[in-house]
Amino acid sequence: MHYLDHAATAPVREEVAEAVKQELMNGWGNPSSQYAIGREAAERVASYRATIAKALGGKAERLYFTSCGTESDNWAIRLALHQNRRVGKHIITTAIEHSAVRALCKELQGSGYEVTMLAPDKDGVITAEQVAEALREDTALVSMMLVNNELGTIQPVEEVAALLKERRSAALLHTDAVQAFMEIPFSVEELGADLVAVSAHKIGAPKGIGALYMGSRIKNPQALLYGGGQEKGLRPGTEATAQIAGFAKAVELRSADLQRDMLQMHSLKGYAMEQMEEMEGVELLATGATPHILPFSLVGYPSQNVVTDLSEKGIYISAGSACHQGKASHVIEALRLPKKVAAGALRVSFGPDSSKADVDALLEALKEHRKSRFPML
Repeated sequence: MHYLDHAATAPVREEVAEAVKQELMNGWGNPSSQYAIGREAAERVASYRATIAKALGGKAERLYFTSCGTESDNWAIRLALHQNRRVGKHIITTAIEHSAVRALCKELQGSGYEVTMLAPDKDGVITAEQVAEALREDTALVSMMLVNNELGTIQPVEEVAALLKERRSAALLHTDAVQAFMEIPFSVEELGADLVAVSAHKIGAPKGIGALYMGSRIKNPQALLYGGGQEKGLRPGTEATAQIAGFAKAVELRSADLQRDMLQMHSLKGYAMEQMEEMEGVELLATGATPHILPFSLVGYPSQNVVTDLSEKGIYISAGSACHQGKASHVIEALRLPKKVAAGALRVSFGPDSSKADVDALLEALKEHRKSRFPML
């Protein structure tokens, strides 16, 4: 098997699975219970929270567990708009955000919010200058992802944070950092975003757990749910202790080897790009600075057909984000590519264990696809 879709989900390492198993089998006490095994579970959750917050470069008391990146994004946006409900109903976001942000912003338009959606340049980048031009006194929220999940481009979140500070804007800044966390080095304190969403299953932890980091400008945050008081009463519900344990273990493992893994993935991406540039009918779509994501097009060959064909050979890539489930990607559409190029858009994404053999198998399979199939466009 040649797995090259780590941006969709990453394989769970044995050490992570063991951490989950230990929590399920030996640490099953409810963290809200007052007897010994409950208190011990609560102490472990606090330790896991501290591990993840440290990796983010933030404070443990500002990190709240959620079920996934989508929930974190949704909570962040609604929380920011509630806090700034007297500021106005204007939102600035981008045309290349994850569907978790895009779909909610579309829904909010039906509730009286005005959404300014910034278009990327041909390389898939939004500039701070675009945000500056769109910023208004009634802007309540700016939502800009840190790393695009389909293009691998790094967006200028830190510059936007500095801009809002310089303008003394009341607008809060949210960033979806799901594809940035443990892939590129950053600190929430230096980044300057008020709300930072992350997810566990992109870094080799179980699905079903994520987190939202709230910066110091978040005052009296609005609860996402109402219930028993867990997560300081803001996101109640019995803690998913096993998933949280796996999240923390994956963070611990990634943190130990982050620089090495980044260099390895960067080298592998460079090799793939060099080979693709020499291949007939292949066009690179973006050369984003992140080491793990590489978008390209097999021009004229519908991407879903390519994905299906390669999967039969044990090679796993994607046609954009897994969240699109075969539908046209709004990210690719935002690049305004020629029809044949857009139709053939594909994404490979690497992990720490990806190898040159994986890339070579991919390249050979793409060549075979072009030989055995006729272009559809």
